[in-house]
Amino acid sequence: MDIEALRTFCLSFPDTHEGMPFAGFFKNSRAILVFYVGKKMFCFFDIDRFDYCTLKCDPEKIEELSDQEGFERPFNLSRKYWINVELQGKVSEEVLKDLVEKSYKLVVAGLQKKPKTK
Repeated sequence: MDIEALRTFCLSFPDTHEGMPFAGFFKNSRAILVFYVGKKMFCFFDIDRFDYCTLKCDPEKIEELSDQEGFERPFNLSRKYWINVELQGKVSEEVLKDLVEKSYKLVVAGLQKKPKTK
C-alpha cells in the first residue's frame, strides 16, 4: 500500500481528520502525519520515510503480533496499547487495513465511554 492509499483509507472512516501536530516541536518528527477520530489519534506515520505506521492495538493482539515479522513495539508510546507495522512488504495490505480499522474502532469505543461517576 502506498502513502496516498493509506491516507485515503484512514480518512474514509467517519469523523476522521489528519494533522501534523509535531511539525514545529521535534526535529525528527516534522513529517509525522497523524489521523484522528475526535481528538484522539489512531494511526500515524512519517511521510518522508513511510517505512512503518503506528497503530492503537488491543494488548492481547500486540502480544501475538510482536512475535511476527513486520511488527515491533514503538519506542515513544505505550508498548501496551500501540504497535508499529512495517510498510515495506512484510505485512499484507489486507492485514494492514484490518489493523487500521481495528485501531479506529478502539479509539471510537474509548470516546463513547461515559465518564465514571464517584
